[in-house]
This record gives sequence, structure tokens and C-alpha cells, in this order.
Amino acid sequence: MRNRALAEARWILAILGVAWLFALLLLPAVSVLLAIAILFTFYFFRDPERVPPPGETIAVAPADGLVTTVDEVEEAEFLNAKVRRVGIFLSVLDVHVNRAPIAGEVTHSEPKSGIFLDARDLRSSSLNVSRTWVFSGVAGTVLVRQITGAIARRICPWAVVGDVLVRGERFGMIRFGSRTELFVPMDAEILVKLGDRVRGGETPVARLASSTGIPS
Repeated sequence: MRNRALAEARWILAILGVAWLFALLLLPAVSVLLAIAILFTFYFFRDPERVPPPGETIAVAPADGLVTTVDEVEEAEFLNAKVRRVGIFLSVLDVHVNRAPIAGEVTHSEPKSGIFLDARDLRSSSLNVSRTWVFSGVAGTVLVRQITGAIARRICPWAVVGDVLVRGERFGMIRFGSRTELFVPMDAEILVKLGDRVRGGETPVARLASSTGIPS
């Protein structure tokens, strides 16, 4: 999936490229702005390699961004359990590729319709268009929710139910600013705090109790 991120930008780049060519001939000043937009598109859809830390019970961040939520919630849609939640806000400057927090099988992947609140609004977790993933492995079971925002309106899933992923492996992305949440068992130790910046597939977010997980 190494080149999937840039592939998601192919139509955007095609439209911008055609517009740039026309502007270059007719409106040179506008062509400069379009050239900047093309460069930013390449920047936004970047997909750097990441190396997870050692330790199979360490859940890594599923996304780059700013930790804006660390709390405990009742996750009633899929888990029917009280869990710890870590919410990560992704600005348009962050890498938007999402990565598996633990090694294991994708046992659930389901989209949900909704609205497009600002992703910094906590209500976006339950009201916005989103996709929920469940990963089950030796370390346990965790849930990841990809949430759209006021600008980010498309979730691009790359993995499917039944795929077995290594920790930090890419499973999808969200186009433009958005929110990604990680739900872990109550006995997990949270390793980040509000205001921390994390890197998807690399930053330790939680330490799971060995061989435990969220009830399914």
C-alpha cells in the first residue's frame, strides 16, 4: 500500500495540472497559484515510512496529529463496553495515512453516514461521517474510528475484513483535516497526554495488558 496515498490524489492532480496548463497560456499570474496548489497536493498526500517501537503490547498512534482527547467512554455502537479513548486531530499539514495500532486481523470495518462538524468538536465522534475498524491480535482487541471533518469529507479504506496487518501497517487515509480515535481496554495504560503530538505507526499511545482486549 506504499503508493496508495498518492494514488488517491490522481484526479485532484489531473484537474490541477490541466488548469495550470491553461492558466500558463492565458493567465500566468494564476498559474503560479495553481503550481503552489499542485505542490501542496503532493505534500499532503505524502506517506513516510515509520518504524514502530519494540513491544507487542504497545499500541502505536493510528494517525499523525495533536492529541485533543484522553478520556473514558461507553462505546455502545460496536463494543458495548467502557473503554479508554485517545482522540487525535489531524490538520491539513499532518500526514493523513492511518496505520494499524497493533498487529492482528481486521475483524470489523464499517462505514457510517452522518454530518460534517469540525473534527475538533467532540460531537464529531458520534455525528460525523466515519468508519470504524476493529483489530484483534495477540496483544488484544482495539478499535479505531476514522472521522471526517468540515473539510475532510472522504475516508479511503485500503484494508478489508480478514486482512492480517503488522503494527504500523497502512490501512487507509482521510482526505484533508480530520480526526482519528483509538479505543483501548480500561486496563490499558495510556502513554500520551493532551497536547502531545504523535506520529502514526511510531508513537506509543497505550500499553495493553498482555493477551487481553475489549470484549466482542
